[in-house]
This record gives sequence, structure tokens and C-alpha cells, in this order.
Amino acid sequence: MDDFERVLVVDFGAQYAQLIARRVRELDVHSEIVPRTMTADEVAASDPIGIILSGGPASVHAEDAYRLDPEILELGVPVLGICYGHQVIAESLGGRVSRTETAEYGRTVINVAEPGVVLADVPDGDQVWMSHRDSVTEVPEGFRPTASSPGAAVAAMEDAGRRIYGVQFHPEVVHTLHGEDVLRRFLRDGCDAKGDWTNLSIIDSQVERIRQRVGDATVICALSGGVDSSVAAALVHRAIGDQLVCIFVDHGLLRKGEVEEVERTFGDSFDMRLITVDATERFLDGLGGVTEPEEKRKKIGEMFIRVFEDTVAEVGDARFLVQGTLYPDVIESGTDDAATIKSHHNVGGLPEDLRFELIEPLRDLFKDEVRAVGAELGLPDAIVWRHPFPGPGLAVRIIGDVTAERLDTLREADAIVRAELTTAGLDREIWQAFAVLPTIRTVGVQGDGRTYAHPLIVRAVSSEDAMTADWFRIPYDVLERISNRVINEVDGINRVAYDITSKPPGTIEWE
Repeated sequence: MDDFERVLVVDFGAQYAQLIARRVRELDVHSEIVPRTMTADEVAASDPIGIILSGGPASVHAEDAYRLDPEILELGVPVLGICYGHQVIAESLGGRVSRTETAEYGRTVINVAEPGVVLADVPDGDQVWMSHRDSVTEVPEGFRPTASSPGAAVAAMEDAGRRIYGVQFHPEVVHTLHGEDVLRRFLRDGCDAKGDWTNLSIIDSQVERIRQRVGDATVICALSGGVDSSVAAALVHRAIGDQLVCIFVDHGLLRKGEVEEVERTFGDSFDMRLITVDATERFLDGLGGVTEPEEKRKKIGEMFIRVFEDTVAEVGDARFLVQGTLYPDVIESGTDDAATIKSHHNVGGLPEDLRFELIEPLRDLFKDEVRAVGAELGLPDAIVWRHPFPGPGLAVRIIGDVTAERLDTLREADAIVRAELTTAGLDREIWQAFAVLPTIRTVGVQGDGRTYAHPLIVRAVSSEDAMTADWFRIPYDVLERISNRVINEVDGINRVAYDITSKPPGTIEWE
């Protein structure tokens, strides 16, 4: 977003790169994750107020070690190196990084000798989180060490004149008790950040950009009723009012009662122009025999667009298409420097001959930021705090072939899972919860007779932004109620299992 100050987070393959970006945004400064291959000229063209070099899994001494364009450190832009980034600074500027006898993984304490700029609010003997074996043993010319730890003679260093700083520990994780203060000092004192990234400023900026870009043209929105598309629709509606036409595609892959809920909320309560398209048969025919997850997503993405094109005649000559694409969608769908984890139907699944110009007002936002913007726009809690639901719907929660019968089975079971979690008061604690229907069958006993039916997999996770997630500890009595109800009320299911895999190594969705 060109309207805001920005900090670039250079990703050296760290598991925490997205977390660094989020922590910066929580301090009211816009951040953007960029690849380690970015050149000094590209950095300069981006005009950042600061650069953060992330940690990474490799050693700076490895033959294939990740490098930084050394001219980036000569641009005069403030730089903070974290862990591997700290070592990259030292090595690039003539310091020394050595393999130390004592590795540090997890909690440790640092001795703050001279607080300097970034450690100004960190008390001596404070707890930090480390993850390293190599360590800076000699600082570059012009730098001074500001802290040490049992396994790192230089746990922090800085050259205040050049505004280049390095810390061996991870200030972005909660286990570093004053980590937020380290990042705040870097942003406020090191980068002179004003802190202009707020919910109101995001809304105002997007409203103005949308108005300027759209003019008096008609805009259609891919409305699913989920938080992403709902916030996107509300934001665009604030900008252009009745020029926006929301198209809700009932592709037959939605959860129980979802069609009625969307029509009631947006058609009645928000008084938006809403067209509902029943495309159930079209999608089921298109998905017939498709079992590979990526192919499912891409086919659904293309069919979505074709449905929109077929509906344009009802609203006039629409030029723009609104989508609720988020920053994690873009990251997971792959970049020049990152592997594709899974393509999202609204990123990697769009056809090349797309006739619309895209408007993606949430493309730079993490999910928690989207919720905050939605609340600021006045959307009800039922929408703002709704659990994420994938664009491809239940199709990616059915392993293998998608049929009307399997959809009905999963729809009924999923409704039970969500109802029991709501009754237990767990909706706000859980980031996302749903059911998965696999292709396998299991032997069971019901009514003194043998059954050979499908198991149901229950999945529930806690997360902040969907980039990482931990499996949620649903109380046993709630799991028991879910299992009893599903097996007794849903034909074709005779067993319930609970997925206790975190992300990584798994993804939140199964496909």
C-alpha cells in the first residue's frame, strides 16, 4: 500500500517471518514480506522506512548459505537483523561469526551492558528466546556489543550512527518478555515511524483508492458470506454504494443453512444489491471424477469466474470484480522465493483470460486485521468472528470424489460439530473448526449388526493469522457429545476421530 510507511521483512526462510510482519503491524506500521533475493535497487524503489532481516535455518558458513545484497546495508535505511539476520549483518560488514561450543535453543537470559537504541526498555537479566548454534564473536567496525548471553558473546549489537542493529534472540515471540519493546524502539527511534497503519486509516485509504479507480463503473463482488468477502463487500459498498452488485453463488458446496443466512444478512439487513445464483448442478458436473486437491481448487476457481461472466448481463456491463483475497492467501499460493503450499481459488485458480479487473481491498491484510476492519465498518459479530470457510467449500473437506450424497452426509455432520462447539461456548477460542469426510470405510457395530461406513474427522485449531496453528484441546465431554450425535444422527458414518496435527507440519484444511 503506497499510502503508508512500510517496513520490509526480508525472509531468510524463517518459521517466524510472518510473525515478525504481524508484530510490526501491531505497532501501527505497515510491513511487507520480501524475498532474500531482493536487490538494493529494488529495495530503494520500494522506499521503506526500515528493513528487518529475519532468522533462518541455515548457517552463514554453509556453502549454499542465504546471502543479502550487501549494498542494501549502504542505502542509509535503518536495518534490524534477527538471529540469522543478525549474523548476516556481522559477516557482510567485516565482523566474525563462529560456531560456538554452547548452542542456545529456547529460553535464556541476556546481560544488557549498554542498552543503546533497541534495548533501551530491556532490563538486565531479561528472558529472551534463542535458537542458534553459530554466534557473532567479533562485531564489525563501527559497531558496539550491547548485550551477551551464556551462549552468545554478542547477543545484540548496533551502529547507531548508521542505524543498523542486530539481536541474536527473537523479539517477535512471546517468550521474549520485552520483545515488543525491542521492535517498538527500532520502529520509533531507529526508523522515526509515525505509526499510520490503523483500522481507520486502512479504511479511509482503501475507500479513496476504490473511488478513484472505479469512477462510475459497475462493480460485482464474489460474496460467500464468510468474513473475508463480507468485509471486502462492506468496504467497497462504503466507497461506491449501489454501484456494487454482490453475486452470491450457491455452488452446492456450502454448509447447512448458509444460503438463507447470506440472503437474510446482506439482502435484508445491509440493503446491498444481491443476486443469488443457483449453480449447484454446474459445479457438481464440473467436479465429477475430480479427486486431486489442486485440480479441485483450480476447477472451482474457474467455474466461479464463468458463473460471474454469465451473470453480468443481469447487472449491466460490469468491469470490476471484488475478491476477499488476504495476505496469507498470496503467501501460501507461492512466490518467486516460496514454494506453493496450496493454491487458493482466488489466487492460483483464476483463468488466464479473466475479463474483469480485480479489486482486492484486503490483499495486504492478515485475518486478524480483516476482523478489526470489519468491526470498524459495523459488521455484526456473527460475521466478523465467523470461522474461516474456504472458497471451494466442502469440496476440499471431502477427500476424493465430490457427490451430492457425500455432500449431504458431510453437511449434516459438520452442522452438528459446529452446533456443539457453539453450545460449549468455544467459538471465540477456536480459530477454525470443521469436519472432513475421507474416502475410507471402517467396520462398526450398531444395533447388534455389522456396519461398514465412513469415519468423520473433526478438526479444530487455534491461530492468530492462519500462517501457523495449533490443534485445539476440545474438552472430552464435548468430543463425546459430537461423536454420539454424529454417529446416531447421520447415516453413513460409524466412527469419529479427532485430528491433533498442528501447522506446520500439516495445513489447517486437509486439501
